[in-house]
Amino acid sequence: MSLISVITVNYNQPEATIALLKSIIRYYSQTSLEVIVVDNGSKEDLGTLFHKEYPGLIYIRSEINLGFAGGNNLGIERASGEFLFLVNNDTEFTPGLLETLTTSLSANVKIGIISPKIMYYDEPEVIQYAGFTEMNFFTCRNKCIGQFEKDAGQYDGLLVETGFAHGAAMMVTRKALEAAGEMAENFFLYYEEMDWCEHIKRAGFKVYVNTNACIYHKESLSVGKNSALKEYFMNRNRLLFIRRNANPLQRTFFYIYFGLLVVPRNIFGYVRAKNSNYVPVLFRAILWNIRNRTSSTRLGYTL
Repeated sequence: MSLISVITVNYNQPEATIALLKSIIRYYSQTSLEVIVVDNGSKEDLGTLFHKEYPGLIYIRSEINLGFAGGNNLGIERASGEFLFLVNNDTEFTPGLLETLTTSLSANVKIGIISPKIMYYDEPEVIQYAGFTEMNFFTCRNKCIGQFEKDAGQYDGLLVETGFAHGAAMMVTRKALEAAGEMAENFFLYYEEMDWCEHIKRAGFKVYVNTNACIYHKESLSVGKNSALKEYFMNRNRLLFIRRNANPLQRTFFYIYFGLLVVPRNIFGYVRAKNSNYVPVLFRAILWNIRNRTSSTRLGYTL
């Protein structure tokens, strides 16, 4: 088996990262892996703690939080594997996960990136991801296939092309990475993996899901299920994704749709949920896109 680089990013979550490392050791203690932990601006330097758990890992520390894409890109730049498995630190491995994904990539060189089926850790019988539909660039909406469905085998045995890989667990080939480049760091949080998949497609590769491989995900440990931070980046980056990937007609339609429907609907939802403090956050997200180019790295949000 070709060398696999497993890359994960930690941000003030040593317990979650240690649980991930333990799951890797549980199933791959005899396998030659390159495990890379990027510490993304945590309050403490956790290198000693992680090395104690997994002595052979590569530990990279950034003194500042570079975001999801920036943290992963640090790991990518250090990785030497033919296959790079980018995985959230709030996940846990299952038997055969890596072998199944690498076999799929080796058998079809047109596949540039692939994700496994993702299950909710706290509800292990419930599916989080079994693929994505393609993006509707007029509304920037698509569907996560299988999400919240009880797993009754309805998606078993699938090795198919899909709209997007899932950022919680995605394996990319070295060839696709070299052709498409790294993830765009100006997203910081959310939509960056979708933007990356679009670039991988434009580079001539396909995006796949293989439901024969499975991983468990502890959803939203780092940001929380609902927060001003999440609202800001979800809205800001939805606009940024369209700006970077849609054609002029699609962009024009989306701006009208977003301004006349999404903004009023979101404001009404915030007020009804007694989260009126999110209203200025929404307008800050819009203003960022007006003031900044698609390549800008300025966050416009105080972390």
